[in-house]
Amino acid sequence: MKSCRTITLLSTAFAAGFFCLPAENALAHGRSDGGSHAGLDIPEISHGEMAVISDYRGRIIDLASRAVDTNEPFRRILNYAEIQYSYCLWGRMPGSVGDEESPFNECAHAYLAAAKAVLLSMREMPGEAVAADEIISAVDADMVRRSLALITCRFSGEAFNTADVVKPRWNKVPFHLASMASLTGLAALFALVVFALRHGLRPTAQSSE
Repeated sequence: MKSCRTITLLSTAFAAGFFCLPAENALAHGRSDGGSHAGLDIPEISHGEMAVISDYRGRIIDLASRAVDTNEPFRRILNYAEIQYSYCLWGRMPGSVGDEESPFNECAHAYLAAAKAVLLSMREMPGEAVAADEIISAVDADMVRRSLALITCRFSGEAFNTADVVKPRWNKVPFHLASMASLTGLAALFALVVFALRHGLRPTAQSSE
C-alpha cells in the first residue's frame, strides 16, 4: 500500500511539473517570448510534405551533419532544425506529425520545415548534391505514391524563423488523449524507476550502519 501511494505521488508530481513548468510559454501559437524575426526565414511545409519528410529526416540530418563546405545560413538552419526537434520531444509523441489537433503538431511543422530547407540547400553543395537529389527524388516519389501533394492543415501556410522557437502547446496536452496517455505513461515509468532506485539503496544504507 505504501509503495503504491509513493508511486502515485511521484507520478502526480512529475506530471504536474511537466505540464505546468512550460505553461508560461503557452502563447497563442506556442512561440518563444518576443517573437523576434531577426533570424533566417524558413519557408512553410505542407501537411502532406511533413508525412514524407519525417520518414527521411534522419538521412537528411546525417548528410547535412557530414557536410564540409557549408556556410553560416546553412549551419544556422541545421542548428534550428535540431533544436526544434528536441523541443518537440524528438518526434516521439504520437500524432505529432499526422494529427493536426496534436499539441506537438506546430513544433513538428517547424523542425520538418527546417529539415526540408536544409535538404534543398544541399542541392547547391558540390559534395552533397548527388545524395541530396537522391533523397529529393525519393521524397517526390513517395508524395505521388501516397497522394499527399494536396493535403494541407491550418499550419501548412506558416513560415518559420531561426530566431523564433516553436514550443509545444502544453496547455492543450490534457485535452489530447494520445499525448496525455503517452506523458502519463512516461511519468509512471519515471516514478517506478525512482522508487526502485530508492528501494534498492535502502538495504545498503542499513547494512553500512
